[in-house]
Amino acid sequence: MSFIATDMSNSTLLLSSSLRPKLRAEQTSSDIGADHIELPFSAIELDGLAVLGPLILFGIVFVAFRFASRTNPGLKYENSAQYRQTPKTPKSVTGSSRQQPAPFDAKTAKHLSARKVLQGNAWVTDGDTIVINKTQIRLFGIDAPEIDHPFGQKAKWAMVKLCKGHKVKAVVTDVDQYGRIVARCTLPDGRDLSAELVKMGLAIDWPKFSEGKYEHLEVPGVRKRLWLASARQTGKMYLWEQFEYDQRKLKKR
Repeated sequence: MSFIATDMSNSTLLLSSSLRPKLRAEQTSSDIGADHIELPFSAIELDGLAVLGPLILFGIVFVAFRFASRTNPGLKYENSAQYRQTPKTPKSVTGSSRQQPAPFDAKTAKHLSARKVLQGNAWVTDGDTIVINKTQIRLFGIDAPEIDHPFGQKAKWAMVKLCKGHKVKAVVTDVDQYGRIVARCTLPDGRDLSAELVKMGLAIDWPKFSEGKYEHLEVPGVRKRLWLASARQTGKMYLWEQFEYDQRKLKKR
């Protein structure tokens, strides 16, 4: 009989423990309102959600942050000194947006004691400016029209024809404070590129720098034809401004 009593008492304990979550839920619902409300979750399931809730929220925040950092790579480093000091990547320069090189600054130029020599294929920028081994070079002693001035395109293509297929030798004579250089440029057969362009009537001598070296090679009437280049030498830059203003008006029409 004692065995039966013990067995019954164990059954009673198991029954009471299984009913405990249900009684707890019913007691909670009775506290909220007078009507009986059945909860969709047991107390044990509610305890599990209380633990999983913060973990789920953390996962959502983590995924959102990773997605934002991928779409905006700078977000990761926006507060670091390295990111703030990193220069922006320069935009690629196309043929239509390429700016003309600034003129050589004679006031800040200095002669080189030991002359530097560059040699290689020449890329032509305009009639009196070429590039050898990624170094921009202004041809010594002459002035050719700018690329958008009258005869500017013709002067450029004449220089292209002269340099094509040849190794140009450039003996540097002067360098200004911006690193722009002036050089005497010659072809393999010894021809002076400055002299050749003047003889074609597509450039004029610049006595201020050449001391009249190419003046005798100028064709008759060339200074009237290349009047903008001549205006630069005589300091009449207002003629440049007027010409460029007229060109802009024509483009707007």
